[in-house]
Amino acid sequence: MTIIEMLEQSTILTVLGMTVVFVFLWIMIICVNLVSKAIRKLGLDKDVQQPPSPAAQTGTPPQVTAAISAAVNEYRKNEKNQ
Repeated sequence: MTIIEMLEQSTILTVLGMTVVFVFLWIMIICVNLVSKAIRKLGLDKDVQQPPSPAAQTGTPPQVTAAISAAVNEYRKNEKNQ
């Protein structure tokens, strides 16, 4: 086998190997996209709902707001007098 024949064979094997890898990656990307669409369509991408924590609740009762405001005002008055 001459150098030319060996170079031809190595070129063919390189192109064939790159083609196989490219096709495999292309098929894998298509499969991942299909699975992603199926998961979204079935609604499996949603998190299980956790019970709301007190920090996540919106709307503080007005009595609590009034109590906090009064405490802050009293603290500020005491700080100015000292």
